[in-house]
Amino acid sequence: MMPLHGKTGRGRVCTAMQVVDLDELKRNGALWQGRRSGLAPDSLLSSGWPVLDRLLGGGWPRAALIEVLSDAHQGLSLLLPLLARLSARPRWLVWVAPPHVPYAPALAAHGVRVGQLLLVRDVSAGQGLWAAEQALKSGACSAVLAWPAQLQTAQLRRLQLAAEQGDCVAILFRSVRTAAQGSPAALRLLVRPVPPGLQVEVLKRRGGWGGDSCIVPIGPEAMDDGLHSSGASSSSHES
Repeated sequence: MMPLHGKTGRGRVCTAMQVVDLDELKRNGALWQGRRSGLAPDSLLSSGWPVLDRLLGGGWPRAALIEVLSDAHQGLSLLLPLLARLSARPRWLVWVAPPHVPYAPALAAHGVRVGQLLLVRDVSAGQGLWAAEQALKSGACSAVLAWPAQLQTAQLRRLQLAAEQGDCVAILFRSVRTAAQGSPAALRLLVRPVPPGLQVEVLKRRGGWGGDSCIVPIGPEAMDDGLHSSGASSSSHES
């Protein structure tokens, strides 16, 4: 008779049902390990900031919902290296209801190919949510960035599922006032300006701990993230 619990050798655990290979679980990202991300390497996308990659356990989660909580629409500059790489792919970068019209020269200066951007503006909260979900699950987009009005947990879950379905990064920029709300997002970050850059605190990370933080040394030139150089503004943002 097989024992309920026991060791069968290095890296293997025996149960009454099966022999589990711990190394295989690690490779597949199915085993949580302390402060490691618990995600397989191919499920992560480097942020382009070494200190931020260390905080996130390797980088941004791929095909997942990410929430960036900040005041005054801060945090986009953290994503510019990722957006630059994603824009080199034959897929779209969709912006839904940004607070200002993206400023193409600033984005191009950071390596973002603006020809890959699609902008959804002047829509209601419901229309913006619908557009984001459709873009995420279309399979034609690398990333969808949205500045939504208030969202319910069920709506957030739909966006998470759409991101998984379309193998697309979903990034929501939300108010710090939503920090105490529950969310199915794979990653939630609180971002504050702290010279010489931005302080990033992990509120929630799938497969890891929250509460850790770092300072990303973003210089003044990188703070020009493409949203603050144009005078026009969009109508929808979360309060």
